[in-house]
Amino acid sequence: MLTYHNDTMRTGQNLTETVLTPSNVNSSTFGLLYQLTADDLVSATPVVASNLMVNGALHNVVYVASESDSVYAYDADTGALLQQVSVLGTGESPSDDRGCAQDGPNIGITATPVIDRGAGPNGTMFVQAMSKDSSGNYYQRLHALDLATLADLTTPVVIQATYPGTAYGAAGQTTFAPGMYTERGALLLSHGQIVTVWAGHCDAGQYNSWIIAYNESTLTQTQVLNLTPNGNQGGIWDAAGVAADSAGALYALIGNGLFDTTLTGGGFPVSGDYGNAAVKFSLTGASNSLAVTDYFTMWDTTTESQDDVDLGSGSPLLLPDMADSTGTTRQLMLAVGKDTNFYLLDRGNLGKYNGNIASSDSVYQELDGVLSAALLASPVYFNGSIYMAEIGGTLKQFALSAARLPATPTSQSSATFAFPGASPSISANGTSNAIVWAVMSNPGTAAVLYAYNPANLAVEYYDSTQAAGGRDAFGNGNKFITAVVAHGKVFVGTRNGVAVFGLL
Repeated sequence: MLTYHNDTMRTGQNLTETVLTPSNVNSSTFGLLYQLTADDLVSATPVVASNLMVNGALHNVVYVASESDSVYAYDADTGALLQQVSVLGTGESPSDDRGCAQDGPNIGITATPVIDRGAGPNGTMFVQAMSKDSSGNYYQRLHALDLATLADLTTPVVIQATYPGTAYGAAGQTTFAPGMYTERGALLLSHGQIVTVWAGHCDAGQYNSWIIAYNESTLTQTQVLNLTPNGNQGGIWDAAGVAADSAGALYALIGNGLFDTTLTGGGFPVSGDYGNAAVKFSLTGASNSLAVTDYFTMWDTTTESQDDVDLGSGSPLLLPDMADSTGTTRQLMLAVGKDTNFYLLDRGNLGKYNGNIASSDSVYQELDGVLSAALLASPVYFNGSIYMAEIGGTLKQFALSAARLPATPTSQSSATFAFPGASPSISANGTSNAIVWAVMSNPGTAAVLYAYNPANLAVEYYDSTQAAGGRDAFGNGNKFITAVVAHGKVFVGTRNGVAVFGLL
C-alpha cells in the first residue's frame, strides 16, 4: 500500500488480501488490536511497505505521519516502533492553523506520502511538510526519506514557484506563497516525478491553483502549472490529489474559482483559468511546463463557483477499461463534488465547456441530483461498482452496466456518515472475499470502523461498536482519514496515532 487508495488511478482496491474474509471479520474474531502512538493528528493516510529490512530484520512496516511533522515506522504485525524522525528544520515548529478551523491546530504533514520501493538503497518515501520559524516565516518542504532509517536521502527542497499570470494584480508573474497554501491532496509518483497539489486555507485570501512537480531522484523542480494564473482560487482540496492513467496522463478536480467562459478556437479558456473543472494534463519530464490537454466544466460553472458548489470537494476516480452497449472500449473518469451530480467523463474527450446553455453539457454521461448532499470524500471502484458516502448520507454502491451508471444506488448501508462522509477502501483476494471498509470520521463524535459486503451494502459484517464494553473504541473521528488494509490488518488514523484492527 504505497500510495493513496493503493494505485495511481485511485481505485482504492487491495486485491491481494488473503487473511481477512467475510467469515472472520465479525466482532467475535476481529477487533481492535492496539494503537500506534503519534504526537499529533494523523491526517495523512498510513502507507505500508512489505518485507523490508529494518534494524537487521525483515518487517512489514506501516508509516505514520503527524501534523507535528513527525514520521514513524512501526512493525505492521506487532506494533513495535522501529524508527522515528522529525522533519522540522532547526529552530522550526509546525505551522499554526493560519486562522482556519478546518485544519490544525497544528499543520505539518497532511498529504498522504508516496513510496518508491526501487529508489535509494532501501526504498524511498516522499513526504511534504509545512512548518514555520521563530520569525513567522512559513515553509513547505519536500523530503525523500530512506524507508529503513527515515533519514533524508538528499537535502529537502523548499517548495517555491512562479508562473506567468496577472492574478490579483501580479505584474505578469504569479508567485507561490508558502504560508497561503495547504496540501491535502496525496503525493503522486508518476514517470519518475513527485506531483504536489495545493489549496488555500479556509478558501480565503489571494490563492491560486498550483500543481508543482519534482524529479524523484534529485528533488529538482521539473514542472509548474497554475490553473488560474489570471484569475483566482481554484484550489485542489481532495484527499486523492491527482490521478494518473497507464498512458501517463494526469487528472485533477479543481475547486471554486474563475473559469474563463470566453474560449479559444480550440475550446479552451482564453486566459488559462480552469476554476471548477475536471482537468487532464500531460507530464513530460524535462520541460518546465505542464500542458492542459482537455477539460470539462458544467454549463453553470460560474454560478457554481460563486455559490461554492464545485467539483473540487471530490476526488478524481479513473475506471478500468470497459465496454459499452456497442462493444466500444471506454476509458472513463468519475467526477463528483458539491453539486450532487455525477459526471462520468470519457478520458479521450472530457467534454470542455458547452457555453452558458441551460442544462447542456457535452459529457459521456451526466446524472443530476444523485446524492443527498455534497461529496467531500474519495469514491472507489471494485468489480464493476463504484462506492461513496456523501455528507450525512449512507455508503452507496452504483453498479455499472455497459459502461454507464444507474441513477439510483444499487445498494446502500443502513448507517449514515456525518460530515465529511466517508472515503471507503476495498480488500479482496482477486474478486473473492471482498470487503468494503468505511470510517465514521466526524471529529465531534466517536469514530467507527465499518465492514460491508460490496455486493450488497445492506449486509454489514462488522462495526467497531458491536463488541461489549467498548472493546474496539478508538476515540473521536479524524475527518481526513481513509482506512488502509494490508496483511490482515486495518489501519485507521486517529487524533493521536493509528488504530490497528485485525483477527483477535
